[in-house]
Amino acid sequence: MNEFNDDLLPASESLKQLAEAYGVSTEYWDYHGNLASPSSATLRAVLAALGVSINSEEEIGRALREVEDAPWRQALAPTVVTRGGVESTVPVYVPDGARVRVRVELENGDVRELVQTEDWTVPREVDGVKRGRASFILGADLPLGWHRIIAEISPGSTDQTVPQGAHAAPPADDEADTITVTSALAVTPNHLDLPESLGDRGWGVMAQLYSTRSRGSWGTGDTDDLTELAAFLGDQGADFLLINPLHAAEPVAPMTHSPYLPVTRRFVNPLYIRPENIPEVARLSGPKRSLVQWAFEEVKDSDLSAEPIDRDAVWKAKREALEVIFAAGRSYSRQRDFERFRAEQGEGLERFALWSALVEKHGSLENWPATLREADSAYVANEAHQLAERIDFFAWLQWIVDEQLARAQAQALASGMALGIMDDLAVGVHSQGADVWSNPEAFASGVTVGAPPDMYNQQGQNWSQPPWNPEYLARSAYAPLRDMVRTVLRHAGALRVDHVIGLFRLWWIPEGMGADRGAYVRYDHEAMLGVVLLEAYRAGAVVIGEDLGTVEPWARDYLASRGVLGTSVLWFEKQHDGWPLQPQDYRRLALSTVNTHDLPPTAGYLADEHVELRSAHRAGRAGAHRGPYRARPDDGPATRARSAGGGPHRASGGRGSAPLRGTHPLGPGRHRAGRRRGGTARPEPARYGPGVPQLENPPGRWCG
Repeated sequence: MNEFNDDLLPASESLKQLAEAYGVSTEYWDYHGNLASPSSATLRAVLAALGVSINSEEEIGRALREVEDAPWRQALAPTVVTRGGVESTVPVYVPDGARVRVRVELENGDVRELVQTEDWTVPREVDGVKRGRASFILGADLPLGWHRIIAEISPGSTDQTVPQGAHAAPPADDEADTITVTSALAVTPNHLDLPESLGDRGWGVMAQLYSTRSRGSWGTGDTDDLTELAAFLGDQGADFLLINPLHAAEPVAPMTHSPYLPVTRRFVNPLYIRPENIPEVARLSGPKRSLVQWAFEEVKDSDLSAEPIDRDAVWKAKREALEVIFAAGRSYSRQRDFERFRAEQGEGLERFALWSALVEKHGSLENWPATLREADSAYVANEAHQLAERIDFFAWLQWIVDEQLARAQAQALASGMALGIMDDLAVGVHSQGADVWSNPEAFASGVTVGAPPDMYNQQGQNWSQPPWNPEYLARSAYAPLRDMVRTVLRHAGALRVDHVIGLFRLWWIPEGMGADRGAYVRYDHEAMLGVVLLEAYRAGAVVIGEDLGTVEPWARDYLASRGVLGTSVLWFEKQHDGWPLQPQDYRRLALSTVNTHDLPPTAGYLADEHVELRSAHRAGRAGAHRGPYRARPDDGPATRARSAGGGPHRASGGRGSAPLRGTHPLGPGRHRAGRRRGGTARPEPARYGPGVPQLENPPGRWCG
């Protein structure tokens, strides 16, 4: 047996062939413009994470034959994703000469019989059985939605002459031998149209909700602050309010600071609840109402503080109040509303609430007894029975925050906003979080997600998040993606997808290797994006893709062709000569802004705040310190062109005024110039107006 014993050697051609067959790219362009290739060790580790363990050339050969035979072993693909208004075909694999009848059962109960079309694919012997392929037409008139494909396969008669590739015929009279196979069918929008209310161009504001505080915020911004800010901005003519991801964090201290490393992307952090806005508070007795007020008193002084937010202290105070309110009970109608919410959210909510109760009792997942590591075990079922009341509490928290988010979106629209709240979707989840524990099959093990080295992170980035397993997604009808997007868009008019290229490919980093030793794994972007667009269409929402960084040009064109807005940032939009792109030259279908959550405010950017922070955390390689202009685009032309953008020289409140302390004199001018930018939507960062220089969410760090 020819075993591998030198991981430093380049991958063999057979290993590359196997990797490509499983969607692992064996070449990519690095940020220097050079064609790079993952090592043999990287490819084998990534394949192992996909369930393909190979240690010799012989095993590679067997694995190649397996992957080639795999589609022929199943009559239908587990999930078929197509576009509405576009005719397509669906293949059916059957024993050669068998008869098959195919129909589509629509989600409303109607049935459409499918017509066979010619398919002259040569039959193939698989596991000793000769199998053929028949193809059926999925009509362009199929309605958008989630449907089912049903294939009935019957043995063919021995004296029947069946043309090669044409295996369909009426079903046999004897139904006993008929096999029925089903597959999920998603008919997705070919193009997601923008709402007419947005017009040709709209504007809005970006805000990190946790830092958007008022005098009654309990130490961190919450749904009440969101409601008030959205209503105010709507009255000023804004069309949307873009906020950070509201995904849930740990239910006990210490709570992960970053909203981009959640325990689940489907459910919301109850830290954002405003306790006194819960209807049951009005029915509390005087002493119990005092308990809620006393909890607020513990943290109210931090509302106007410039110190870092203490999430653990805030959650301790809020949780004390929420426990009192929950224990007070609900009226009959309110209880029925709660029960309907739980039924609608289904097993996903119940498992998240159970995970929360288990974390509350046992601490972090890594400290749990081994018997509780598997969500489907009898031991977990027994714990769930004992923790029923705590599960009710954590499910109730989700209902309450859902109600309060609904009010925020209603107020945003009532104030005249075209879109209202624009939610943000993080790239992934915490490896010890609820999503991974509840459904470990959905994630690849032994790898994490990140990014290869680039101009801003010369060592690459490891985001410490396990990637979705593409094979499981297809097998489950993309349920994790579908349920997540559907829940996030319950009370939002738009969704910003962070690192949208993750729907196309992700940089997988094997455990024990540096971020620069990963490989790209491809996803079925037609299916992934189609599912996102279908759920957005049903919610009446717009989708924005954060397509910054290393993105192949065809991917941006593809996103635009499906109606997904891109992202344009002033600092990165340059002409060929290095000067800033003129406003009229910005792409139209884009969210155009001066900054993003990954960049410091204008004042901090011009002062190299991000360069110094990265240097302090040793994110750059040796030599990366050769100057700040090595770590960000040259600001010289942008500075010299300020008048072309319409920006003033000074951040002044009147003649003779000095720039704000800690700001660059061009900061406010940049945002004023931004009002002239192209693009469909233009957000202005809320906290940057006062000239705050600090960066809130540095890439690769747990910040917030």
